Amino acid sequence: MINKKFIQQLKKEHDAHAGEGRQIVSLSNIVLHDAKKAIFSLHRDDLASAKQTLGEVEAILINLEKKFSFTRLEEEGAYRAAVEEYAEAKMFFLVMTGKKVDKIKEVKLDYESYLGGLSDLIGELVRRAIKMATDGKFGEVKKIHQIADEVMAELVEFDMRSYLRTKYDQAKGHLRKLEQINYEINLRK
Repeated sequence: MINKKFIQQLKKEHDAHAGEGRQIVSLSNIVLHDAKKAIFSLHRDDLASAKQTLGEVEAILINLEKKFSFTRLEEEGAYRAAVEEYAEAKMFFLVMTGKKVDKIKEVKLDYESYLGGLSDLIGELVRRAIKMATDGKFGEVKKIHQIADEVMAELVEFDMRSYLRTKYDQAKGHLRKLEQINYEINLRK
């Protein structure tokens, strides 16, 4: 009653898809880890290490894009999490090097990766502001607050839902922390 050749073909396609998934997940885990590593380097003011790590991440992402279609990559949750972390790290790098937060040209990202990365960027800016306040660099705290405020002013224009809404709400909370830090600095002056 069952066409065995049909079932064998299904098995072959399934196994190939699963094998691709394992490769994508494995490399995505490296991307996720290294993007976090770049962020930690930026918090330690080690721009050279962050740049090098981001370059390595970009090489992995470019190779993934060459080996698998963008549509196939987007099927894997591990890949989506990794590119969002990369977007966050890259945008934080741009801020730390005095550049504009802009489209990332090195790799292809969808709008969700950008919006998630931008929302998470606010959290990194809070961490940076705390470090600057601790070091007595209050002018830097003000600049960081201005950047975060500018990012949030753009994010408010989006009607985010579900997962992105959660990210956006977290970003708003981080912005409030920055406002509180600035307020306390101004009280002490």
